[in-house]
Amino acid sequence: MKGGERARAAGDWLSADDLHWFNEGTHLDLHEKLGARRRVVGGQSGFQFSVWAPAALGLSVVGDWNEWDAEADALAPLGRSGIWHAFVPELAVGQRYKFRLRPFGGGPPIDKADPFALYAEVAPQTASILWALDYDWHDGDWMRERGRRQADTAPISIYEVHLGSWRRAKEGRIPSYREIAVPLAEHARAMGFTHVELLPVMEHPFYGSWGYQITGFFAPTSRYGTPQDFMYLIDVLHQHGLGVILDWVPSHFVSDAHGLGRFDGTALYEHADSRQGFHPDWNTYIFNYGRHEVQSFLLSSAFHWLDRYHIDGLRVDAVASMLYLDYSRKEGEWIPNRYGGRENLEAIEFLRRLNDAIDERHPDVRTYAEESTAWPGVSRPRSQGGLGFGTKWDMGWMHDTLRHFARDPIHRRYHHRELSFRLVYAFHERFVLPLSHDEVVHGKGSLIGRMPGDAWRRLANLRLLYGYMFGQPGKKLLFMGAELGQEREWNHDTELDWGLLERADHEGLRRWLVDLNRLHAEEPALHERDFDPGGFEWVGFEDDEYGTLSFLRWPAEGGPPVLVACNFVPAVLRNVRIGVPWEGDWEEVLNGDAREYGGSGQGNLGRIEATPVPAYRRPASLVVTLPPLAAVFFRPCRPRA
Repeated sequence: MKGGERARAAGDWLSADDLHWFNEGTHLDLHEKLGARRRVVGGQSGFQFSVWAPAALGLSVVGDWNEWDAEADALAPLGRSGIWHAFVPELAVGQRYKFRLRPFGGGPPIDKADPFALYAEVAPQTASILWALDYDWHDGDWMRERGRRQADTAPISIYEVHLGSWRRAKEGRIPSYREIAVPLAEHARAMGFTHVELLPVMEHPFYGSWGYQITGFFAPTSRYGTPQDFMYLIDVLHQHGLGVILDWVPSHFVSDAHGLGRFDGTALYEHADSRQGFHPDWNTYIFNYGRHEVQSFLLSSAFHWLDRYHIDGLRVDAVASMLYLDYSRKEGEWIPNRYGGRENLEAIEFLRRLNDAIDERHPDVRTYAEESTAWPGVSRPRSQGGLGFGTKWDMGWMHDTLRHFARDPIHRRYHHRELSFRLVYAFHERFVLPLSHDEVVHGKGSLIGRMPGDAWRRLANLRLLYGYMFGQPGKKLLFMGAELGQEREWNHDTELDWGLLERADHEGLRRWLVDLNRLHAEEPALHERDFDPGGFEWVGFEDDEYGTLSFLRWPAEGGPPVLVACNFVPAVLRNVRIGVPWEGDWEEVLNGDAREYGGSGQGNLGRIEATPVPAYRRPASLVVTLPPLAAVFFRPCRPRA
């Protein structure tokens, strides 16, 4: 193919509409157009190369096939679009490549990885790899059903996983996507979780960043295998009835030389002014959301994972750092918006555009915001002035709850409001209750390590924490190792301490979590109205003398409620009167102090009668035994046969 033919072939790849949407910031499918994409032109198979570098003085693609010679395969500018392009025939999947640019302002040529690469070398190598995404999916049943299974009224219990440290492969090496697929799916399903959330799998140079400092926004990390291997993992999880949520990081990107930073010799993806474009905490660049082409890049990254990888949800990391111009900055270290405020108006518009676009194209996909402030309306639609996320992590609940559980039980009664305050705001957003990886790193220790007392009390406190969590309104999230009672802080370089399950008390904790997930899924009262204030009713939350809480969860359409009673002190409390809405027998359906879970076996013998004695403004009441450091779940007995 002659040079002129190659130029014409490249020129018909990007339409006028593509360029318009790209420049407008509304292109959702740049992953189909930019980067290196396989195509056939004039009967010849090859790869189409397209890269945005408007300030570059010259650009070529170098790789294995041309011995990294910058003179061999030059790219031509596509009009005034800022995009350089070329079709190169006779290339094969698996060959390595980079873009070599003569940067704006002169200086030596620089080699950059492809921003839209589908696959990359294993770090510390940095070349992109020519690839295609052919895959035969077998998850049709899940894809047809996921709208129902991800609805606001559905039970959602999320198992958060870091693939490299969940379980190691032979000789202690990190597992491949294919090696981990079936064991992870079987474990998560057996535990009763509905979803698996993966810490970022996008390509990243530093393993110790856990994937949060990204170079490849369109490539699953090659540490665990190929893109098809990753598709297989998702496929297997779906076939086991598990949704897949990806951590996605549009808030910042790494400053490594081969990445997006000063891509064409200018601040292309980031702001030029470090007060806007550099994150002091993470030593990373911040995306310039005011640049429409950057919005198209990020939107296309999101839709790449949703469209090509069948992802069911995106958890957007560090949303607060996007919303506030002064995030983690002192006075004088940030630039106000055009109104003099601290809100990042361009980031707000980007997040709204992202959520609107997902709602339109994939209404059965959920988005999750990790947002740590009181920003109003994170999970309200744009039409109501919100950001449009499906759900928001309840960081306030997490902090207050863990602070309370860390206290010696003798002091807890003086801090009852740490537990009851949450219901002041619990329905202002659609919340997920997270006990995530962030709570078991950076010197915080493990969850069980925060619990006071001896070994028995620490495990009892942990069972109580999980029981209290599953009783509360909101979707649920637990980081891997929660089911084991992991005793040491999470370490990304080693697998979880699975041997703990050989101990009866830790195996009891695992069984407790299985039964909580089961009850959560089976009882409509515990999930149908997670976001509806009518689904929650306090029974007793002012009983700070004894350190107990009790509340009712109500399902939709007037079904029977579930009563949750929690004892936060290590003493058996007998003859505790709890008001209920009607008389008759109530069943003790779960008791965190049962011996099978490692408890002391205190309880109510499985059934108790509500008598017509008013209590707590209700016409009837139960007189119950509340076991030490335990959550107990009751429900009205179904009519006897």
